[in-house]
Amino acid sequence: MTRPAITSIQQDFQLMLLICSIMATLWYCLPHPLFAPLIAIFPIAIMLVLALPFEMVLLFVIFSFFRIHEVFPALYSLKIPLILSMAAIVGLSWHIAITGRVKLWWSRELWLISAFFVLVALGVLMASNRTVAIEYFKGIYWKICLMTYAITWLTRTSRDFTLASMLLTISGTLVGLVALANKVNGIGMVEETRVTIGRSFGSVLGDPNDLALVLMFPAAFGVSLITTPKLDRWQRWLGIVSVPVLFFAVLATQSRGGLLGIMAVFGVFAYRKLNNRFLFIALGLVAAIALYAIAGISDRSSGGAAEEGLDASAQGRLYAWQAAWRMALEHPMTGVGIDNFYVNFFFYSPHWDGLNHAVHSTWFGILAETGFAGFGVFVAIIILLLRQAFNSIGALNELPGAPAAIVATANAVFAGLIGTVVAGTFLTQGFTWPIYILAALILAVARWITLARR
Repeated sequence: MTRPAITSIQQDFQLMLLICSIMATLWYCLPHPLFAPLIAIFPIAIMLVLALPFEMVLLFVIFSFFRIHEVFPALYSLKIPLILSMAAIVGLSWHIAITGRVKLWWSRELWLISAFFVLVALGVLMASNRTVAIEYFKGIYWKICLMTYAITWLTRTSRDFTLASMLLTISGTLVGLVALANKVNGIGMVEETRVTIGRSFGSVLGDPNDLALVLMFPAAFGVSLITTPKLDRWQRWLGIVSVPVLFFAVLATQSRGGLLGIMAVFGVFAYRKLNNRFLFIALGLVAAIALYAIAGISDRSSGGAAEEGLDASAQGRLYAWQAAWRMALEHPMTGVGIDNFYVNFFFYSPHWDGLNHAVHSTWFGILAETGFAGFGVFVAIIILLLRQAFNSIGALNELPGAPAAIVATANAVFAGLIGTVVAGTFLTQGFTWPIYILAALILAVARWITLARR
């Protein structure tokens, strides 16, 4: 009976030692008078970090993916993503190594995802421009890798799934509202008609295609909140408010990839509600034509109806995809390296107009930057994730008493992954957050179902 008490005392001593060491190190590195009051609240902050590891990870992912500190520039100088990254790593490490509250587990999908991470890392060492590859890997991609595991292992309860769905939907809605406000006020417009956010200071959302990707992602969660029975009323109202905001914000970007993606998301939910497949196809065609007209894509300066023959946007993509194929042929095992397509475009493109171009395709981007080996593993991951997500929905329908929050998440990640796959034709997202967040939540749902059946 005494052993648990000793273990508890040991853990308390280790925690106290950790806090004191961190405080002493910070005081030594930052000998400033204002640091004294911060020391007073530091133990409380540490306790919150260790008590809420999932919340720290989720907030870090939200700030990193939705770029909240760039959407609201007043937050930029606070270095919130850096603080949250430290909090997430400390909390996760503590509960894995010390308390054992976070149990590590593996699946076929996680093994494949890990293999892909290893291939990308090897590609960094073999990259044609190693400096660019290392910069992207250490600045962005290693965080995505770590947080993929963190979300997978930390999302365990109905409350976790609820919080993830809510915060992802709310964050996307906030970005959508700012995008619509910029559209109305003509702020940060590209090609005179395409909305962006933070373009003046170099935000990632300053590209309308990247903004469309960020807006498309939470749309699946919003629709799922509306269509899933037995959710709380406030959750349903959140979905009702978020979906129109996200939909019109995607239209404002005039991104063909974003438009295809959000249509795919709506189509997945509509397909499950409509029994008449002919009616589904007919409505889909009508909706596609209507949305193309409403979005005003034909009025774009590039890729609009004013251009003769194959428009410049489409022709540029074809040139980029040919360049990607040539990169893979020359580097079949490792590709040219992560984030190296742009800097290698000149050497592999069949056409040169004086400028390097982005690949504008997830599939060709993966092919060019990881080679045929990485591309094969990536496609296998997507196939397994789609199958797992589909099977989870079926399993939840047969599982009595399954929480509505988990059902809503399962529906959202399945539709979200299909939307991401479709949008991947025109959007470069192989090394950005959406696929990995969806993968982590798909695996977390599957794990919950496995444990619930025992």
